[in-house]
Amino acid sequence: MLPPALKQWAQPAQSLRESINRRLAPGLPRRAFWERFAIRSLTTNEPPPDGAGEALLALTDEMSGQTGSVILVGAGPGDAELLTLKAMRALQSADVILFDDLVSPEVLELARREAKRFLVGKRGGRESCKQDDINDMMVRFAKAGNRVVRLKSGDPMIFGRAGEEIQLLQQEGIAVDVVPGVTAASAMAAALKTSLTHRDHAQQVRFVTGHSKNHDLPRTIDWASLAKPHQTSIFYMGGRMAGQIEQRLREEGMPADMPVVILSSVSRTTERRWAGRLEDLGATMGRIGVDEPVLIGVGQVFGAAMEDRSPIDLPAGQQDRAVRYASL
Repeated sequence: MLPPALKQWAQPAQSLRESINRRLAPGLPRRAFWERFAIRSLTTNEPPPDGAGEALLALTDEMSGQTGSVILVGAGPGDAELLTLKAMRALQSADVILFDDLVSPEVLELARREAKRFLVGKRGGRESCKQDDINDMMVRFAKAGNRVVRLKSGDPMIFGRAGEEIQLLQQEGIAVDVVPGVTAASAMAAALKTSLTHRDHAQQVRFVTGHSKNHDLPRTIDWASLAKPHQTSIFYMGGRMAGQIEQRLREEGMPADMPVVILSSVSRTTERRWAGRLEDLGATMGRIGVDEPVLIGVGQVFGAAMEDRSPIDLPAGQQDRAVRYASL
């Protein structure tokens, strides 16, 4: 995986070391230079041009007093092996990590040891860090010259309030980048070995938030559209609203026997699964509980996925019904 020219880049690195030590103080300034040097050497297959060392050395004068940056990084649904390589690089180069409550300890274990870590999680129904406080921390740490990683579960751009954070950082003149992550719906599809857009059952897939900022169902959802056939709907953060989701879909004409799945803590060692009918969604969610992050999937694709498969992690009393459901 290493470029062939890497050995030749090591020679100017050796010759620059003493000059860098004289020009840049230990810590962030010196490390920032060598990170820039390493990125240059690792992203080219060409040997260093004549004078490359001197050109890079000239950058040291520009780096003093430089504002830091923020990277919004997707941590995925929980399994550390689902991190992207780019996310790993960001975690390894961070000075400060602001991480959500749902980020798994296994993901945090892969971060740079010296990085300062701050839990800024927001969980429904629990005491949480306010978004304004998170914004203030990002700006303050970045303006102090730090490389800040805002580590979010799943993908930062899906129900992660990334738009608000990006807008603020740009207004403050702070460089911001985004590293996408595996969103929970993709992890659900992989766990169930189900195509969310199986061409025999669904021509579209919708990601829907399961609650509003007022801890109720969002008023802007088009329930009549969601109740139509030939699509798959994935409700994020909808555990507490499961009963109301069932009610609204049935009011709009969705059949009571529409296949439904619930996944709690998807991709984690504590993952739980249930599959059944829409008419049982609210009652089953009450038994599973909402202490862990929950995904609800609705659509015919989930009926097809259970063919020739025994029921998985079903609550007591649901086995017989699930067997009948699997034959739909």
